[in-house]
Amino acid sequence: MKSIIVLALVVTPFIVLADPDPAVMTLTRETDIEWTENPTVPGLRSAVLYGSPPKPGPYVIRVRFPPGTFSPPHFHPEERQIVVLMGTWWVGAGPRWDRNATTPLPAGSFVIHHPNQIHYDGAKDEEVIVQITGVGTNATTLVDELGKPK
Repeated sequence: MKSIIVLALVVTPFIVLADPDPAVMTLTRETDIEWTENPTVPGLRSAVLYGSPPKPGPYVIRVRFPPGTFSPPHFHPEERQIVVLMGTWWVGAGPRWDRNATTPLPAGSFVIHHPNQIHYDGAKDEEVIVQITGVGTNATTLVDELGKPK
């Protein structure tokens, strides 16, 4: 009986794992993601997973906030859908930047940023990663304390 089991193990072909045909689906693994530094907010990094946010059409990006990093008040011309992937993301609304007047959203939370509405967001005590989808053209317009574009 033992020799039959050993023979079955020797004769059984090894399973070779292969990625699906790229014509069927595109895969992006965590190790494939290329993060770039944000020129406006030191420490903030983002990665484009799909599309091109400044061009017309759908896009998917990820944004990584190190602890203590917030975006200043700003708005976007298009609706954006956000999923908190890691950490607790803190969100606030309006042109006055007040980290203490923010709402915590733990991993798994979902947010919709409505077009042209002023908001700010970020991380307090831990790293945060969010995934943002939208239909471009995307832009980020910073505002002053009166809500006027800078």
